[in-house]
Amino acid sequence: MKRGKKYLEKAKLVDRATLYDVDTACALIPQVSTAKFDETVEAHIRLGVDSRHADQQVRGAVVLPHGTGKTVRVLVFAKDAKADEAKAAGADFVGAEDLVQKIQSENWFDFDVVVATPDMMGLVGRIGRVLGPKGLMPNPKAGTVTMDVAKAIEDIKAGKIEYRLDKTNIIHVPVGKVSFGQDKLKDNFKTLMDAIIKAKPAAAKGTYLKSVVLTTTMGPGVKVNAAKISE
Repeated sequence: MKRGKKYLEKAKLVDRATLYDVDTACALIPQVSTAKFDETVEAHIRLGVDSRHADQQVRGAVVLPHGTGKTVRVLVFAKDAKADEAKAAGADFVGAEDLVQKIQSENWFDFDVVVATPDMMGLVGRIGRVLGPKGLMPNPKAGTVTMDVAKAIEDIKAGKIEYRLDKTNIIHVPVGKVSFGQDKLKDNFKTLMDAIIKAKPAAAKGTYLKSVVLTTTMGPGVKVNAAKISE
């Protein structure tokens, strides 16, 4: 892949052979940002588990102390009093059959997170095949299937993120924006890593944190010393 001049200049600031400690990595990330816009900072964490086995799944959600820097649009499937509660809590879209219909007929996806009350999951299941691949299917483990819709919306708007393994046993999640600076990025990153370490499956053997890389949307990756994180 051909890289631009700006990228190559910034890449010189990162030693690809070095595993940086968390402080240095979080200080380096804003320096290697290459875009004019406020880039998202992402963590890519390779785990020593096998996601093909149900007892080695790693999935959950955590509220980042400084949020993600992104405005999150929340869609809630609820009815009656719970629908009113969702609207009052600041949900962007609230509905039932009408929203299922809109998604099916218009291929409408102007939302980032889906929350549903348990009694609505039969209805939501009808669009599971389109929500699932986009990572939008509500899930009790992530706190998005709940009767407490107000709390779910509040957490999501405050910066709650969901983490889960992909097929290659890597978790990809945003931990903030370049403009957050070193301290806020470090707080968010450590909160995420603490949650992932706590979520280690009992069936996982050997090294749990295989590799950890921080990167901006357009910039080079910075390798973090995984052994130091789990100390």
